[in-house]
Amino acid sequence: MRNSPIGIFDSGIGGTSIFKEIHELLPNENCIYLADSKNAPYGNRSEDEIVQLSIKNTEFLIKQGCKIIVVACNTATTNAIVYLRKNYDIPFIGIEPAIKPAALNTKTKVVGILATKGTLSSQLFHNTIDLYSKDIKIIEQVGEGIVPLIETGQLDSEVMQLYLKTYLEPMLKQDIDYLVLGCTHYPYLIPMLTKMLPEHVRIIDSGRAVAKQTQAVLTALDVLNDSIENPNIQLFSNGDITVLNSILDYKFNVSYLDF
Repeated sequence: MRNSPIGIFDSGIGGTSIFKEIHELLPNENCIYLADSKNAPYGNRSEDEIVQLSIKNTEFLIKQGCKIIVVACNTATTNAIVYLRKNYDIPFIGIEPAIKPAALNTKTKVVGILATKGTLSSQLFHNTIDLYSKDIKIIEQVGEGIVPLIETGQLDSEVMQLYLKTYLEPMLKQDIDYLVLGCTHYPYLIPMLTKMLPEHVRIIDSGRAVAKQTQAVLTALDVLNDSIENPNIQLFSNGDITVLNSILDYKFNVSYLDF
């Protein structure tokens, strides 16, 4: 069980931002990453569609012998993780927008959240908002069009800059001092966002927290991999693997999976 891999899935390449954090924190762990790029983005799909896609991803990773599954997709977490935990006998780590640290530390009492429609409309997201947003103004913004651009290798395009400018301006006018990234694709925008935002606006994503939670669960279950051998890292995509390879700087081999 210690040598069994950590399974990670996302609606495309965005969850590699989570994979990188997990691999950095737990360098001995074998990992399998599944990018369901063919069906990206999940954020525009119905809850039932998201659950069915999450079931398919989960069952693939279970068949590969994974000891834990990280749902590296905010939309899949908020719409499907309750179902997955009820129906599969394997630990799941989910991802939620990092609203709590932003709400606890904001000075202006105004926090912006950039996320997909599927995340912002989910019950789990609204439960989190209700829990942490007392006396805090939360400005929700759907990042329409961002995921498809990242999935097609247009991360630094003029169209991306136009989208971001359009989405950020209303938040800045209302004096946000924290911007929460509510999609695992969005951390790849941080260099661009840093240039576009005033210095006092802090950007928060969930990647490191997810890696630490994964470590904590594996420790509690006593299944951390203590092998000193090089880990076996497998990455699969049912989309264009050249985009996934490039965003990982070709440090890992990506295989096409007809999935």
